[in-house]
Amino acid sequence: MHDQPALRRRASTLLLVLTSALGAACGKQEPPPPPPPEIPVVSPIQRDQPVLLEAIGETMGSVDIPIRARVEGYLEGIFFDEGWPVKKDQLLYTIDPQPFEAAVVEAKGGLAEARTMLAKAKSDLDRIRPLAEMKAVSEQDLDGAVAEYEAAIGAVQAAEARVEQAEIELGYTRIHSPIDGRIGLSEAKVGEFVGRQPNPVILNYVSQANPIRVRFSIDERQYLQFARQFIELRAELTDAEAIRAARGGQTPLELILSDGTVHEHQGFIVAYDAAVNPTTGTFRMEADFPNPDNVVVAGQFARVRGVAETIKDAILVPQRCIQELQGLFSVFVVRDDDTVELRAVEPGYKVDQLQVIVSGLAANERVVFEGVQRLREGMKIVPTAVQLDDRGAPVENAPAAGD
Repeated sequence: MHDQPALRRRASTLLLVLTSALGAACGKQEPPPPPPPEIPVVSPIQRDQPVLLEAIGETMGSVDIPIRARVEGYLEGIFFDEGWPVKKDQLLYTIDPQPFEAAVVEAKGGLAEARTMLAKAKSDLDRIRPLAEMKAVSEQDLDGAVAEYEAAIGAVQAAEARVEQAEIELGYTRIHSPIDGRIGLSEAKVGEFVGRQPNPVILNYVSQANPIRVRFSIDERQYLQFARQFIELRAELTDAEAIRAARGGQTPLELILSDGTVHEHQGFIVAYDAAVNPTTGTFRMEADFPNPDNVVVAGQFARVRGVAETIKDAILVPQRCIQELQGLFSVFVVRDDDTVELRAVEPGYKVDQLQVIVSGLAANERVVFEGVQRLREGMKIVPTAVQLDDRGAPVENAPAAGD
């Protein structure tokens, strides 16, 4: 038989241990849950948002014509002031004409000789033809006389062409301005041999700076944004009259110069490329700006800015609110019960610190402004309102919404 006193002692010990453990468990309290974090939130901005086209460009003359030496020779005279306006047909350069005058004299001598031979051949033919009709000479003699006469006619025509060519080359020794415009610095001085490399061939440029033309490029994404407008413009710009008429419906452009000033005259797009450049991913365009005082000259860098379109009732949020993961964009939206929801959105045009939300967000919702890394779906927060200025920056010491 078991020892009853020993069993009772063991049972008492076990009961004491269980009682102590139960008492300890009842005395321990769970820590309270942490309070919801305070998270800054903003209300989306809703407004009509202009979509700006802004690009870096380079100015050029609306017409830029190189002045070339079309014949070789020594530069004999310069008849303009470098950097000043010139008129159409104004004499600009002369090249030593003596070799070309000699060539004209030689060509005229050849023409005189050819005409003499033509006269002889005609005389021979006129003498042989009646004899051939009387059978006094053979048909072969007549055929030979006809061939010599026709060859003499061809020789005269060739000699006349050589005279004309020599006179044309002589005319190239006097170089005139093809247009009204401004001429630049001369690439050659009097006494230099020109017209053959490595000597100067292009002696100068004459540019029309009124209007001044600006060539600039936009990226492929911008082109896709404005493709519809370009298609409409292409349908209008079919001829010169249509170009002038279409400008009435175009949005004017501003020209911002390198010193930050805005050119006082607005411009319009007049030309653009046929395709996006696959190497650079850019699309080239050209715009003309009136430049009556010639303040802007060719070769300057400038910015072109204009409103391509206006998005009606656009919804904008700060760019810092938007998260991107593998090409998908989302924001944290605060529900009415102050819990957060991760919402997929489609972003659009960027302006200053804001970005247009194309879809996925309503104007009356609240969006988490900062601290998105601390949040998870369904988490409760204490939202603190942040006021934004028109550029999307927080306004310091601004009263909270509803105060």
